[in-house]
Amino acid sequence: MIIKTAERIRELREKNDFTQSELARRLYVTRSSVNAWEMAISIPSTEKITELCQVLHTSSDYLLGLSSEEVICLNQYSFEEKEILYRLMKYFDEVQNQSKVES
Repeated sequence: MIIKTAERIRELREKNDFTQSELARRLYVTRSSVNAWEMAISIPSTEKITELCQVLHTSSDYLLGLSSEEVICLNQYSFEEKEILYRLMKYFDEVQNQSKVES
């Protein structure tokens, strides 16, 4: 499980376009801590797992490798911001479905 968590931290950090240093600053840890998590040398504390999930917009199940379904947490967004995100997802779904029909 620690290797899967390490892979997910790196994957989500990169998807969110953070360097290790940027992620470390957001979590109030050192860059070497983030590096150690990504190399499976150590694991984040439960407090840092919660913070990682918020910063990386995912669930703890996904981060810990208990689920293969990637989730984007929308709790911190306003109603209006959520509406924009839902419209974007709908748009991307329609584009994806259209490309499947054309293939």
